[in-house]
Amino acid sequence: MRIMTETTPTALWNDSSTLSELTTAIGWGAVGATCNPVIALAAIHSDLPRWQARIAEIAQERPTATESQIGWQVVEEVSIDAATYLEPAFAEHNGRNGRLSMQTDPRLHRDAEALVDQAEHFASLAPNIIVKIPATKVGIEAIEEATYRGISMNVTVSFTVPQAVAAGEAIERGLTRREADGKDVSTMGPVVTIMVGRLDDWLKEVVARDDLGVDPEHLEWGGVAAVKKAYGIFTERGLRARLLAAAYRNTLQWTELVGGDIVLSPPFAWLEKFEASGHDPRPRMDVPVAPEVLASLSTIPDFVRAYAVDGMTPEEFDDFGATRKTLRQFLEADADLDRIVRDVLIPAP
Repeated sequence: MRIMTETTPTALWNDSSTLSELTTAIGWGAVGATCNPVIALAAIHSDLPRWQARIAEIAQERPTATESQIGWQVVEEVSIDAATYLEPAFAEHNGRNGRLSMQTDPRLHRDAEALVDQAEHFASLAPNIIVKIPATKVGIEAIEEATYRGISMNVTVSFTVPQAVAAGEAIERGLTRREADGKDVSTMGPVVTIMVGRLDDWLKEVVARDDLGVDPEHLEWGGVAAVKKAYGIFTERGLRARLLAAAYRNTLQWTELVGGDIVLSPPFAWLEKFEASGHDPRPRMDVPVAPEVLASLSTIPDFVRAYAVDGMTPEEFDDFGATRKTLRQFLEADADLDRIVRDVLIPAP
């Protein structure tokens, strides 16, 4: 992976905040990391006795705090721990890399003001925090305002070209407003995620549900095609946010995206596979997806919605299948975090 990071503009981040995984990834050239409700749970479970003890301490320090408030304090502490390991890269890259992504509470997804306020709080926890807000209709509003307030964004719950472009343009508006008011943007490092594997997962589900005759191999290319298309649009429009590919399901989501000025953020298990492969991928971001693959994918109505820049309006983002599935998963992770806290506060008899 170091060859990629040293010879191309493509950056590597680690889709995990578990410290053992993060330190290994940094050794392989990673210059960023991420946290979301699912990842935070994994980090807590990786050192559960420590965090159970800390939960008990927080409960004593804050006797009126709810399960959720205690759980989110733990998430903050997990994130601050991880952010420390990225401080050297943050200084080296002047804020463009070296960041730890913290995700806003998915229970706030309907309230733009609450999302921005929590983003400000998270950004205050460490200088190299980048904050994740979902690419929903409300989220797009919050992304512009948070950017204007000087918070570097990592747009999440984003799977499609129209979501990525709408988010990139919202960030651009926020940066432009900030510059117009004479405020600094030089150390901000916004990124717009496309969850490539989750788009593929949804397309496979639609194909099975609707009994569509699509070549299974072609279904491995949906997320890759979306990133390549969005990358061309970002470049053409001069959008300053970088794209970030996450939620990996196959090797193409690595090899086909090398060479672009983007971030690749595979889960640690995939990063291990890539590192062990010995493969030295050549730049292929500018190599288009084969026409026959695009033609095959275009028989799936939801791929057309995901691939065309005007395939969905912001009002339609919330109803896209991958959006609904992912928001529900993040909400379930919130509930799981509450249960961890509850088991400490009220042990089962």
